[in-house]
Amino acid sequence: MNHRAHAADLDAADPLAHLRERYLLTPGLVYLDGNSLGAMPVTAPERLQQATAHEWGARLIRSWNEAGWFTAPARAATTIAPLLGADADEVVVADSTSVNLAKLLRVALALRPGRTDVVMDAGTFPTDLYVARGVLAGTGGVLRLIDGLDDLPGVLDATVAVVAVTEVDFRTGLRWDVATLTAAAHAAGALALVDLCHSTGALEVDVRAWDVDLAVGCGYKFLHGGPGAPAHAYVARRHHDALPAPAPAWFGHADPFAMSGEFAPAAGVQRLAGGTPPVLSLTGLLCGVESLDGVTPAQLQAKSTALTTSFIELLDDVCPELEIVTPREPARRGSHVSLRHPHAYGIVQALIARDVIGDFRDPDIARFGLAPSTTSFGDVVTAVEQLRAVLEAGEHRQERFTARTAVT
Repeated sequence: MNHRAHAADLDAADPLAHLRERYLLTPGLVYLDGNSLGAMPVTAPERLQQATAHEWGARLIRSWNEAGWFTAPARAATTIAPLLGADADEVVVADSTSVNLAKLLRVALALRPGRTDVVMDAGTFPTDLYVARGVLAGTGGVLRLIDGLDDLPGVLDATVAVVAVTEVDFRTGLRWDVATLTAAAHAAGALALVDLCHSTGALEVDVRAWDVDLAVGCGYKFLHGGPGAPAHAYVARRHHDALPAPAPAWFGHADPFAMSGEFAPAAGVQRLAGGTPPVLSLTGLLCGVESLDGVTPAQLQAKSTALTTSFIELLDDVCPELEIVTPREPARRGSHVSLRHPHAYGIVQALIARDVIGDFRDPDIARFGLAPSTTSFGDVVTAVEQLRAVLEAGEHRQERFTARTAVT
């Protein structure tokens, strides 16, 4: 097969090909790290300049009202909600994923009085484990770890308050069956919480169909919100009446500017909001989520599946010696493809030198994120061609590519 011609045909037929025009993509650069940091929307530089030079620089404090700073979190939540399969009043935009996860774990423990334990997947992003252990410290609760759904029946009992998993494994790209997990958790009287950091904006997320109780997600990966963009949290409406305020703060107050000495929680999920919103980061996030306007989660999923399938098939054909650790069944994988290799770090660095950007995850994973909003099928062919060239030249073993940098 002529891989390049086939990719051109796929790109010509791609209903989401127009999305690439919404991002600042460097000509000649193949960016396969959108699962770590999404590309910048073309609207962001001017909008951020407006926010800094005019709104902050000239109008100053008046911009909380004039420029809509105060309502920015709610506008971001309204735009993100459809990508989750949720309603706007079930989503709050605030803080980081880690902070929101800590809040939601506290919420889960409060909503299940008498239950003390948390179940998580052992391979989850490490910070989720740190957060869970921190929340449980001093409570007598136990963090129980599972390696897959088959382990779940053995740990579910009357002491478990919540089962929390990351839908897409950050190393391998394995996608959990969240609906099945949720049903098992509910049957045991526990709640279900899902981390959507590697899902929202790339996959067909549907928290309502899955029946999950709680969810968290970040804004800087497939939502293109910029480095450190605010995160989002979801709480199913059925829990709103009993929802505690796990970390009472100014913007979670029913009337923030009443300046009352007593905390009166805002209605519903808004009571999870924290302190003063980071306006400049929110500006970037709004540009990011608006760049996905008119696109459905189903369309994103279809493009993601097509890209990852193409990448895997090309690897099989061009680099058959490489071990692909990402599931081959489309329903079981997210929007990145991972390879295991003893020189994975060197491979990634050598590819970066060839203008193909992926990333590395310890101990031996080379990871390639195929964002459906910015990746073309031609990009996939170029990446695999360059990977073949790196391996044949032995560049991945050269010292200039094996010396570790601070951020990998």
